[in-house]
Amino acid sequence: MSERILVTGATGYVGARLLGALAARGAPVRGLARRPEDLRARVAPGVEVVGGDVLRPETLPAALAGVGTAYYMIHSMGSAEPFEDKDRVAARHFGDAARAEGVRRIIYLGGLGDSAEALSPHLRSRQQVGDILRASGVETLEFRASVVIGPGSLSFELVRALVERLPVMVMPRWVSVPAQPIAIDDVLAYLIAALDLPPGDSRVFEIGGADVVSYADLMREYAARRGLRRWMIPVPVLTPSLSSLWLGLVTPVYARIGRTLIESIVHATVVRDHTAEALFRIRPRGMRAAMAEALRAEARDLDATRWSDALSSPSAPHAWGGVRFGSRLADTRTAVAPVPPERAFAAVRRIGGRTGWYHADWLWTVRGWIDLLLGGAGMRRGRRDPDALRVGDVLDCWRVEVFEPGHRLRLVAEMKLPGRAWLEFEVEPHPEGSRVHQTALFEPTGLAGLSYWYGVFPLHRVLFAGMLRGLVAAAMRAERVSP
Repeated sequence: MSERILVTGATGYVGARLLGALAARGAPVRGLARRPEDLRARVAPGVEVVGGDVLRPETLPAALAGVGTAYYMIHSMGSAEPFEDKDRVAARHFGDAARAEGVRRIIYLGGLGDSAEALSPHLRSRQQVGDILRASGVETLEFRASVVIGPGSLSFELVRALVERLPVMVMPRWVSVPAQPIAIDDVLAYLIAALDLPPGDSRVFEIGGADVVSYADLMREYAARRGLRRWMIPVPVLTPSLSSLWLGLVTPVYARIGRTLIESIVHATVVRDHTAEALFRIRPRGMRAAMAEALRAEARDLDATRWSDALSSPSAPHAWGGVRFGSRLADTRTAVAPVPPERAFAAVRRIGGRTGWYHADWLWTVRGWIDLLLGGAGMRRGRRDPDALRVGDVLDCWRVEVFEPGHRLRLVAEMKLPGRAWLEFEVEPHPEGSRVHQTALFEPTGLAGLSYWYGVFPLHRVLFAGMLRGLVAAAMRAERVSP
């Protein structure tokens, strides 16, 4: 395969995963981003990254040069401006440029919904984009999907946040509308399989998982898998406007996006045309399997893409309790150290045990005694080696989950907590020496977890700020005494 594959929307939830999956297959792939410097840090070696903006047609010819197949993964739902007009203009620019550059095929991911109905603005826009791409004259394969279930997907984040935070849930009618959720891995399988179809006419494929369920079913399944007991109270009406404000208060979904999403949920999104099932050798999993895999994948890897990773999404809201990443909460800090990266990372590598935690070790001791009283491991375990680390090593009340020598260390907490916690350090070169990123991340379980986070956050601000200062100071001392 000599022709290059272009993936637009390469910083978005599906686009970023698609880019990685194509690269893993050895395909000659190119990612398009408005800010290419942000994408380059995320992609695998060998993936070409180019700058471009579908709303600026003059940037597209270079991005499409030498491309045989282009994936169109762009939408403007997170924009503060009316997104339908922007979606139409963007699709027209891209289709025209693709035709001019000789692109043979466009593969597009849209949304399910009966076009004979008065669809919501979001679903209507997704289908109009497909119409515009087909009208360009370039063969277009459009996949229409319902709810996408995967770690970090918008629908998964919505379900998780509602179930985790609300012991009693008011259930408006829209939570009972039928949908056909599909796992993110099955979506990617369809998108990649489309590469192997012989040339032909433009086509629309409807894709979905094995089960027709509702958002209420998704919430019940999530609660069961997390061992949470939840009471769901049906109410006859709750308008999209009121529902979106409700979502904005209790979930990471912003009120504007929440309203757009609910306006789409009120329409049934189920597969009526089963051509995709007959044509592709893909057997999508059911809702329970998709939910289970999403939870397993999330537990394995904190780095998976999220719907909010897209550069067109609104910035994550800042609160006095830290920054939100989906339903996780974080205290994230950065410092510049006037030492080489290897020296800065050496200080990171030696943290814990006899070295201590670089600030207020007495607080860590107190926390360890509290943990022991609660039946946890406490701070007595120390570390295997004062200098060397490997994945699985114990560091006091933490365990090494990720270790990339010279660059990255991530610890997962083994203390008793109403949730899951991680502490991560990353070191990268900087013109003045090194930049050190430190992130404390917490995924609360229910109201107890939220109360814990906000209760100790003032203390964490002091503790983690001092830790980063102490780490930089230790690296500088080591640099001064080195030969």
